[in-house]
Amino acid sequence: MNWLAEIDQLSNAFLLKFKNLTEAELNWKPNPNAWSIAQHIEHLIVINQTYFPVLVALKAGTYQLPCTAKFGFLVRFFGKVVLNAVKPGQKKKTKTFPIWEPSTSKIAGDILDRFKVHQEELKAQIAASEDLLKKGAIISSPASSTIVYRLETAFDIIVTHEYRHLEHADGVLKQLQQQNKVN
Repeated sequence: MNWLAEIDQLSNAFLLKFKNLTEAELNWKPNPNAWSIAQHIEHLIVINQTYFPVLVALKAGTYQLPCTAKFGFLVRFFGKVVLNAVKPGQKKKTKTFPIWEPSTSKIAGDILDRFKVHQEELKAQIAASEDLLKKGAIISSPASSTIVYRLETAFDIIVTHEYRHLEHADGVLKQLQQQNKVN
């Protein structure tokens, strides 16, 4: 997977789909238990940023892996499970870890601008990790230290997860458009 090109594609897709929405429309929820478009976008920023300290520690040589990282079968297993869980088109909803929950209050209308800046930072972090990828670096999930996977799998997870939330946010947009036709 070419992560940098995929991130550019995702950034453009989010901007094209949602750039003409008002702050109220970005924050509209189809029901009280659903996320708004803005919450989907904020969630991506929040979750991706939790990987940045991991990358800094890896580069500094101060990163501490849990004992589960010593077992290749667990590294492969967790990587495959997490990657499959974040793929678009999943029928079963997955609840996110509390550290990755988006804000429950109204999100500012500049969320797309913040997302664009974030995506550039994400690309820079990935580009600066080339030597870690060559070494086959292993990390643990920022949400749970026992869940371990290769750094390249982490980048696959991040990009795939963005596609999933693009799909979900697009679904919210379609519901919003349908509701506006009815009103």
